[in-house]
Amino acid sequence: MDDAAAPIAPLTPEQDDFARALARAVLYIPRSFTADLGRDLGMTSTEFFTLAHLSDAPCGRARMGDLALATALSLSATTRVGGQLARAGYVTKVRAADDGRGWEAHLTQAGRDQLARAYPHRVASLRHRVFDRLQGVDLEPLTRALDSIVADD
Repeated sequence: MDDAAAPIAPLTPEQDDFARALARAVLYIPRSFTADLGRDLGMTSTEFFTLAHLSDAPCGRARMGDLALATALSLSATTRVGGQLARAGYVTKVRAADDGRGWEAHLTQAGRDQLARAYPHRVASLRHRVFDRLQGVDLEPLTRALDSIVADD
């Protein structure tokens, strides 16, 4: 931190409470979802969301760097998850067709099938762990608020 910078105002108690609650939720939701998916299907939330992003990508394929951005993972973590999914037969990894320098992940039919099997588990997990606990909360402004946190500067 620059010594010449103005002092940073402390958080209000309300802001500190929110920051702590957000941090707990950010850790709780993926861990819980992974526990539910792992118990039911033997997959992690990271694997699920990687398959979901590939499913949404044109032709079910994406460069590893683009997939890293979409999943908010590092490139090395995306490469590791891509390798796990490839070993399971859910994706194939091939050299990028446009320049041959990077790698692309291609969603296989087995990956689409696994995603289809996982979807009802995802819905059940999210209902139980999140939405049943948010009864009466207006989700639209909450969604906008959370999106604003990760919006590009």
